[in-house]
Amino acid sequence: MHEYPQEYEETYDPTDDEWEQQALHSDIKTYLSWHAPGRPYRKHSMEYYTNSFLIMMAVEIILFLFSQYLLMALVFSLAFLAFALAIVPPHTLYYRISSEGLRIEEHYFIWEELYDFYFTKSHGQDLLHVRTKDYFPGELTIVLGDVPVQQAKAVLLPFLPFREYVRPTFTEKAGNWLERNFPLEKPIS
Repeated sequence: MHEYPQEYEETYDPTDDEWEQQALHSDIKTYLSWHAPGRPYRKHSMEYYTNSFLIMMAVEIILFLFSQYLLMALVFSLAFLAFALAIVPPHTLYYRISSEGLRIEEHYFIWEELYDFYFTKSHGQDLLHVRTKDYFPGELTIVLGDVPVQQAKAVLLPFLPFREYVRPTFTEKAGNWLERNFPLEKPIS
């Protein structure tokens, strides 16, 4: 049997009142929870796939003429990824905003890890963007689904600052310009 110094023999035994106080502080309140797709998604027409394939083949031929075989593999893999994301619909995820932070399925982000939030629209769906203090993931993009923007905003405002406008990056500007000027399919009216 091990002998411990006397200072370690005394153990802390909380009373019933102290246990109740600890239980009150450990309660986590859920302010908003919903189920929504994991990413913005819409079905594309055959025109989209045909145009994408033709553009990919044109780029592949140009790269072949310049003997850029590694870039050919890169373009092919990116085209494959784009087709896969366009064909396969996203899974439905569970989102929860609580007094402790933000939960996406089994991933928790406490309020101290998050920086601010703003809203955008993509493919006719409202998106909530929550920027993180850490470099990775940098930004959480959450599909709101049936949750109104004003309700999500009211729940998040006590915890995070709201940004009305976030300056788009060069990549976002270039992507929007390409989508606007060279659409891969006719807009649905």
